[in-house]
Amino acid sequence: MEKDIAPPRFVKATKPLKLGTLLFLASLALYTGYSELSAARAPPSITQHCAHLDPIAATEFQARQDALAKQLAELNASAYIAEPGASSQFYGNFSSSDWRLSERPLLLVITPERIGQNVKAKISILTPAFEADRSKTLPVASKNVTFIEWAEEASPYTHALSILSISPGTVFVDGQTRTFIVDGLREAHPRGTVSSAPYEIKRLRERKSPAELELLKCANEAALLSIRAVHKQLQFGIRESTASAMLSAALASAGLKNGGCLTLFGPNAALPHGSGTDRALRKNDFALFDCTGSLHGYQSDVTRTVALPGSKIPAEHLHIWHSVHAAQDVAIRTAREGVVAAEVDKAARLSLQNSTYFTHRLGHGIGLEVHEDPYLNGGSKAVLEIGHAFSDEPGIYILGKVGIRLEDCFYIHQNGSAVFLTGGVGGQARSPWNP
Repeated sequence: MEKDIAPPRFVKATKPLKLGTLLFLASLALYTGYSELSAARAPPSITQHCAHLDPIAATEFQARQDALAKQLAELNASAYIAEPGASSQFYGNFSSSDWRLSERPLLLVITPERIGQNVKAKISILTPAFEADRSKTLPVASKNVTFIEWAEEASPYTHALSILSISPGTVFVDGQTRTFIVDGLREAHPRGTVSSAPYEIKRLRERKSPAELELLKCANEAALLSIRAVHKQLQFGIRESTASAMLSAALASAGLKNGGCLTLFGPNAALPHGSGTDRALRKNDFALFDCTGSLHGYQSDVTRTVALPGSKIPAEHLHIWHSVHAAQDVAIRTAREGVVAAEVDKAARLSLQNSTYFTHRLGHGIGLEVHEDPYLNGGSKAVLEIGHAFSDEPGIYILGKVGIRLEDCFYIHQNGSAVFLTGGVGGQARSPWNP
């Protein structure tokens, strides 16, 4: 219907602009060549959208560590080991952004300790001896941390395993641990077992807490608000690189770190993860923006395929846009607690009549990583649980013609239903002109 695809009206802002908005407009002026800030319409104020949210509290880190220790004890395992990364961030409050990976291992080691009837976590950091002072500046989320120092001529793995209270018990390592470290641990633990952490442990990170979900919601809302703000500033003739720079500035203005957007115009979007050609936007082009950024470590992932007022989008392409939108809707209505992940992927494909132009999985888990377990694909046997969070991103890609993807992330609510993380600011796009 005509009213569903009519372009939105713009209203000139009359309120004073906040600092973040002024920074956004300054970046816009720099990137687009405007000589005066007044030449651009002010976007909605998004600079304070997530300012009310704090990082994960120390009490939650303690609860995570103790839950892991309890699970280790139940599995008769002696330790869990992770390199700096998403899992060390989850349990220890530090990641590879705090400690760059090198050939010298620095490891988070969590072991279970029985205190009366309870099992508590003991936190240790394996560190190169000459880096010990620097390692002690890491923001480790524990009041009592043991630092295990290893000299250059010594085996770091023997030192790491020297604290085990259960020997030769099983040692679980984070799935992203580099192979040479796993090999070193196995050599140093010949009478025990060293293996990737099983599902019972992985699910502790997969299922998001209320505090994590609040951060994920706000990060995704801020990303969507940024896309909408930049959408209103676009003009025919603007280049992919310019629009991408505007989006990065908007994400930073919204308080998201390391933000950026894959930006593809017209047929360039037919390559789902293409690099673009710095194409200038034409009247018959869609523009695809796939944006990420983080809030206190928690990630956003939002994609919109948009058109500008005055566009002359081919009817076939508009039909595809609405088909993709319908598939996204079918997927979230299928997703709920107890459903197998593969069934959600299947439902979206059936909506698109198993289109051969829908070439990738429906979605991925999201949290401290943009892409993480579990995944929504045709081979996944994962069962959706309360607290799981996923992307919902069907797409159609016709080489040389058009690419359309719509993406909103969702989570499984306490009542078992699926809820968009972007729901607080309207959720799904309504039309190519109203993202």
